[in-house]
Amino acid sequence: MPARTFDTLRDFEIGSGRRGRLHSLPALEATGFPHLGRLPVSLRIMLESLLRNLDGKRITEAHVCRLAGWQALAERSDEIPFVVARIVLQDFTGVPLLCDLAAMRGVAQRFGRNPGIIEPRVPVDLVVDHSVQVDHFREADALDLNMRLEFHRNAERYRFIKWGMQAFDSFRVVPPGIGIVHQVNLEYLARGVIRQGDLYYPDTLVGTDSHTTMINALGVVGWGVGGIEAEAGMLGQPVYILTPDVVGVHLAGRLREGVTATDLVLAVTEMLRKARVVGKFVEFFGDGTASLSLPDRATLANMAPEYGATMGFFPPDEVTAAYLAATGRSDEEVEAFVSYYQAQELFGIPRTGEIDYSAQLELDLATVVPSVAGPGRPQDRIVLPELKARFDTLLARPAGEGGYGKVAGEQAERSLLADGSSLGHGDVLIAAITSCTNTSNPGVMLAAGLLAQKAVTRGLKVASHIKTSLAPGSRVVTDYLGKAGLLEPLEALGFRVVAYGCTTCIGNAGPLAPELEGLIAGHDLVCAAVLSGNRNFEARIHPAIKANFLMSPPLVVAFALAGRVGIDMATEPLGIGSDGTPVFLRDIWPSQQEVAAALAHATDPVIYRRLYADFATGNPLWNRIATSTGQTYGWDASTYIAEPPFFAGFGLQPAPLPVIRNARALAIFGDSVTTDHISPAGSIKPASPAGLWLQAHGVSPDEFNSYGSRRGHHEVMVRGTFANVRIRNRMLPADATGKPVEGGLTLVQPGGERKSIFDAAMGYLAAGTPTLIFAGEEYGTGSSRDWAAKGTRLLGVKAVVAKSFERIHRSNLVGMGVLPLQFMDGNDAATLAIRGDELFDLSGLEEGIAPRQPVTLTIRRLDGAARSVALLLRIDTPVEVEYYQHGGILPYVLRELLHM
Repeated sequence: MPARTFDTLRDFEIGSGRRGRLHSLPALEATGFPHLGRLPVSLRIMLESLLRNLDGKRITEAHVCRLAGWQALAERSDEIPFVVARIVLQDFTGVPLLCDLAAMRGVAQRFGRNPGIIEPRVPVDLVVDHSVQVDHFREADALDLNMRLEFHRNAERYRFIKWGMQAFDSFRVVPPGIGIVHQVNLEYLARGVIRQGDLYYPDTLVGTDSHTTMINALGVVGWGVGGIEAEAGMLGQPVYILTPDVVGVHLAGRLREGVTATDLVLAVTEMLRKARVVGKFVEFFGDGTASLSLPDRATLANMAPEYGATMGFFPPDEVTAAYLAATGRSDEEVEAFVSYYQAQELFGIPRTGEIDYSAQLELDLATVVPSVAGPGRPQDRIVLPELKARFDTLLARPAGEGGYGKVAGEQAERSLLADGSSLGHGDVLIAAITSCTNTSNPGVMLAAGLLAQKAVTRGLKVASHIKTSLAPGSRVVTDYLGKAGLLEPLEALGFRVVAYGCTTCIGNAGPLAPELEGLIAGHDLVCAAVLSGNRNFEARIHPAIKANFLMSPPLVVAFALAGRVGIDMATEPLGIGSDGTPVFLRDIWPSQQEVAAALAHATDPVIYRRLYADFATGNPLWNRIATSTGQTYGWDASTYIAEPPFFAGFGLQPAPLPVIRNARALAIFGDSVTTDHISPAGSIKPASPAGLWLQAHGVSPDEFNSYGSRRGHHEVMVRGTFANVRIRNRMLPADATGKPVEGGLTLVQPGGERKSIFDAAMGYLAAGTPTLIFAGEEYGTGSSRDWAAKGTRLLGVKAVVAKSFERIHRSNLVGMGVLPLQFMDGNDAATLAIRGDELFDLSGLEEGIAPRQPVTLTIRRLDGAARSVALLLRIDTPVEVEYYQHGGILPYVLRELLHM
């Protein structure tokens, strides 16, 4: 029987005369692991999963012993087979996952098996939050208008999702108009501990969105994975992870007056990026940690992908329990949560010296100051008073050095707009209160409302050409803002509720007025977006806006009032009040006492229970969506949903591994190439390969929707791979002004003809020529988009050679049968003088593959010279070797199921 070897099954008292059972970590400690109590809390929660799921096959006694004997400074070579309690999806990643499951059912049927063998083994929740776009924003009925457009554009996708609801027993859907997946998870889906009969165990999960880590604030172990890895977890496979280093972050002190949780997370992101915590667990501890509210912890946990960590974990304590109660969980659930973690000796924020960490970092909360981050990466923090000088510097810096190539101090000719204002560098055109990162935090949301209230009282206004929006992560936000009397002043400044979804944060900012886009293009203006989001990568927010700054919701309102980012808010006024006097930020910034007084409106459990009780009533647009039924899906001629090609020619035995000889470089990229660059989620250009394909299939440009909405169709997505308008392929020489060429272009070899990356890749595929991608540091940062790996695979890329990889994308590449290879010994494409016209061979894999083995890259140049260099194979674990040998994780799992 599971875990009987260690005899850890124990009774525990829950309270009120109730008892339950658990797999006791203190009992395991007594069997010969005397230092178990010094393990990081997150690892001990994972250890409980090993005990509970011990079966001698997937999970063995050796796995338990290795994790129980974790050493803080040991080399990491062992993998943990982590069985999660549940899985969450958002619709952009959930729809292609559902396509894969439907295709796998079709394969099972073709092999004479019951399609029902393809069925989630754990509960799965899909939250539809990524599809809504901000088309309407200042109208009184903007929310309704945007939702109607959303349902019109996405009817085919929603029919498919509804088919999935009836086809799979363990598949639930939170429909559009409810909220953002991570805020819904925090406020509703998460249970803290889960009960199965009389057995209790921790709530754990993975999600198909990198910001799944937000749930770490509740003491829930979970992180983001690609859809392909989540599918394996749904179908009974453990989520395999290399035993991690755990970095302890000691927070001391208290935040000062005027400093928000957003300012704190930007400081932490900058600090932890510099500390190189990529692929590591981060666990917060100390008195400063204990002082943080649960929403403040959630803001920090949410941005773990931005600082590169697998998790940003907060151990459970009294604050956690109080939040569960305040957000509508039952008294019995909260009581079981506290009793369970107390029985496991895991309740309470650890103090200094109580836990062994791989490394410890220190941050005094009192040193955090108001800040923003940008203009293109979340870790590029700028102290608020320095923003004006920093922006001027970036304007003047050459484009090849990360600037905008403008003359120092230059202001392009300012053209009058219809509202009488003018447009120039640094002017704000989008101001969005958006993203679960901040809209889950009543403190910063109420601060934004209070600031707006004071601004309206002083007679300040936001220019009409600025696209303002308020997109809460749940309906609870609207409720408490309304009860606090703060919705009206926000609306008066243009911040109307436009949607309950991700909107601007994921690139669904919607169009700007044609007049504005014409001026931006005509004068090559560097205009700005200000948003309370978590990402600001190039072309993510809007393809026409080059400078994007992350900040707290009240600062979004302040910059909208100022109308420009080139302002020193310490010395310059936001505007002139109705009495003719200047109004400074300090004049209208709300105090901590004012925010605290308003917080009472956000902690009513009755409201949470009511708003999350029923998703169908009052949702006529969703209820009217009709769908097909049955275990298998009848693929039609949709341009949104298509049977994926990954199982074409599928056999019960894997094909031989590819031999990579005479390969060509498809592209050479620099540092920080994100999944937004690789697989865009924003608008589709009519002249792009994807746009041309859609038009050839009868779709007019005004019906294109977005790349993200069309992730269920491989023909669109493969054409969108490497099609970002800001991506820079270093194979192409700079233009006549020295500016790097942007867009998804490459040079086809031999000969050097310029083509789109898609067209070039199709030519190489037709000729049987394998291709490689070369890149710099942090390749694949950003969202957990499996299409960034799927598109790479469908383009015929056999390997990606980079200086370093972001965790999720590296895993996704392996999961799609693409080799991730890492430069060694300080080499990269530049030091090796790789131009893109060479031929490449990869050797060292012929006799078999082992995790992290050396691979040899041979570079053969046009003049006949050859050079061989060592690369590191970034297939990190034994199970990843198996995935690659099967051509990817999905064929591997499908073969296992068909052989059962």
